[in-house]
Amino acid sequence: MNDRREAVDAWEALYRAQVAVLRRLRAVFPDDEISISEYDVLFNLSRTPGGAARIRDLNRRLLLTQPSVSRLLDRIAARGLVTKSDDPSDARGTIVTLTEEGAAVFRRVGSHHAAAIAELMSVLEPDELRDLARLTDKLRHEVDPL
Repeated sequence: MNDRREAVDAWEALYRAQVAVLRRLRAVFPDDEISISEYDVLFNLSRTPGGAARIRDLNRRLLLTQPSVSRLLDRIAARGLVTKSDDPSDARGTIVTLTEEGAAVFRRVGSHHAAAIAELMSVLEPDELRDLARLTDKLRHEVDPL
């Protein structure tokens, strides 16, 4: 029973911290160029080989429903931040690729966003930041070993 309580308490602490941090980051996000959801797409594409990913793989990394992701991708493709093309290995799939303009927007907005993140996370010591990253990565990889 004690292990269960500790697990629930730890989860609650993690969840509440995430909600509080995300609220603050959304409040200071420089959204005059792109929304935080659009930034999330550009961020995830910037971390993939060649800046490209299948939509279904991108869906797994975003906190949006599949129909919302499709509409979001259509909007940012229309602005030239990404391109969409048929997957040559699977006619049913679509590849989304970060464009040069999309990468430039990502870098510009990302610089401000990273500064806000660093400021919020500055309440933790460097060793605490490393511990937090290690623990949350361990939990995430156990739940979703992507």
